[in-house]
Amino acid sequence: MPGWIRRHLVVLAGLCTLAYLVLPNVVVLVFSFNQPNGRFNYTWQRFSLDAWKDPCGVPDLCGALGLSLQLAAWATLGATVLGTLIAFALVRYRFRARGAVNALIFLPMSMPEVVMAASLLTLFLNMGAELGFRTVLVAHVMFCLSFVVVAVKARVMSMDPRLEEAARDLYAGPVQTFLRVTLPIAAPGIAAGALLAFALSFDDFVITNFNAGSTVTFPMYVWGSAQRGTPVQINVVGTAMFAVAVLAVVAARFLTARRKRTRSRR
Repeated sequence: MPGWIRRHLVVLAGLCTLAYLVLPNVVVLVFSFNQPNGRFNYTWQRFSLDAWKDPCGVPDLCGALGLSLQLAAWATLGATVLGTLIAFALVRYRFRARGAVNALIFLPMSMPEVVMAASLLTLFLNMGAELGFRTVLVAHVMFCLSFVVVAVKARVMSMDPRLEEAARDLYAGPVQTFLRVTLPIAAPGIAAGALLAFALSFDDFVITNFNAGSTVTFPMYVWGSAQRGTPVQINVVGTAMFAVAVLAVVAARFLTARRKRTRSRR
């Protein structure tokens, strides 16, 4: 038995880590079918589908969820566009202060969120900006930008420049080369950065709480509900989000495997 454990130690460690990561989601899933007696959904009472039948039954929950999705979508768009341009500029061009820009890109990733949140709040107050959706959007684009730059930059650095040279040798213009050669190769890095930015923006609480004013996002709603009672519908929304993420990963893996099989047949 000890010999079998030593041979499969890495696999066992991986399974234990996976179970540790998935266990909170399982708890959220189970308690989404609970019908608590009081305001707090912390103790299992009885099985019920009431929360699944009416996920928006709690006031302002779906409004906060929709606001978070809208905010994450706009932040992802802004951070992805700006981050992709910055990544290409840092890899393809040589200019003064390039090293300083590279170092500054990593600052939001290494800086504590509360420091960035307080700094952004000070900036907005000194500018006389009204705290709300716009200030939160600017803040989200700012801290998501670094993650997009890192993801896209890694992909661009691994690109073979000879592919673009071959396209130009075949009389492709700059725009056509970018759209037909460069962009498809960089697309996985851009998609990874966009997904990371969306997840970070949707999930953020600290920076949002400092700069939101009267705006209430879904993480802020969950935090506020935890003070006075946690409705089961929060577990329903969390379970649905987790299911969508898992389905997206499975679909991506399936499409990738299918594309590889198609290429191998050719």
